[in-house]
Amino acid sequence: MAARILCISFSDIAADSRVLRQLALLAEAGEVTTLAYGSRPPGSTTHLEIDSALPSLPQTPGGVLKLALRRYAAVELGAPAIRQALGLVRGRRFDLVVANEARALPLAHAVAGGAPVWGDMHEWAPEERAHVLPWRLLVKPYMYAVCAKYLPRTAAVTAVNASIAALYAEKFGCPVQVVRNAGPFRDLAPSDPVPGRIRLAHSGAAVPGRNLEGTIEAVKALDERFSLDLYLVKARDGGRYWQRLRELAAGDARITFHDAVAPDQLPRTLNQYDVGVFSLPPQTTNHRLMLPNKFFDFVQARLALVFSPSPETARLMREHDLGVVTEDFGTPALVRALSALTSEQVERYKANTHKAARALSSAEDEAVTRAVLARLLGS
Repeated sequence: MAARILCISFSDIAADSRVLRQLALLAEAGEVTTLAYGSRPPGSTTHLEIDSALPSLPQTPGGVLKLALRRYAAVELGAPAIRQALGLVRGRRFDLVVANEARALPLAHAVAGGAPVWGDMHEWAPEERAHVLPWRLLVKPYMYAVCAKYLPRTAAVTAVNASIAALYAEKFGCPVQVVRNAGPFRDLAPSDPVPGRIRLAHSGAAVPGRNLEGTIEAVKALDERFSLDLYLVKARDGGRYWQRLRELAAGDARITFHDAVAPDQLPRTLNQYDVGVFSLPPQTTNHRLMLPNKFFDFVQARLALVFSPSPETARLMREHDLGVVTEDFGTPALVRALSALTSEQVERYKANTHKAARALSSAEDEAVTRAVLARLLGS
């Protein structure tokens, strides 16, 4: 009989590239029930859809009061999305429960019924949105309490890079393995240059705190060699922030907004450009230690890279000579780094990402995931 696996993710699962990669490997190991926002993703045998209007954190007045009073046991299963999820999964039995991110841990343990729980923490949970004051005051201590309570009893714990894995191990005393946000190897070649042009690209979520304003302002300050194409997933704010970014870029014909593309199509879509750009000031621990999806997407797209000096990304960029690490996190430093680029440098960096694409693909991470699944399922 095939193993019965429950995968919980409080994201729009069909657009969550990390969870989609995870699902492909879960589907190899058994029959997968997904419990998430959004439509049924590939790899899911049964999909239990959570109403996307329901928050996964206790944001009701009563829930906020309990957070303020540190009554965490009373709110663990009280968020509207979690209450609905409990009803959707009631009566079902599983051999393994996968919790994506810390907010899913209480639910995962509540429904596991003795089955092992794998907690894929992704990034550093206590500071997911610590640049936002209410989060920092109310949610950060709650996330810390959830991790302290549940991670020691979680059968496997993974995180996106070695720095964040070490944080979890240090603070919560649990062994943590690294599963990066790398995607599969893509059989692409660097695109041909366009004389006199350097085509910049950025992909990701249009959510506040990602410093997309800084990238747009930098491009507006550059000369006519440069253009910027943005492939942004709109946030759950009805696209209001995305629209503000468009207004910021208005009047500059070199900046183009495109519809988001599916994660598996992104490297091929980005392949037509020259430089993948991302500059993110370290407002939180996750910002400081970032090694994001887009880094690996840009590599598979065979782009040169220009990134701010976060240690995890800078180390890989220097190791493989993939591009330019800016002097600091400010917009002027990004302008200086980009304006100094020559066409010859861009072509060299693109050739180097081509050489590094296999080493920076998901093969290593898939091996870690398969080993976790084999251990937890006894196969």
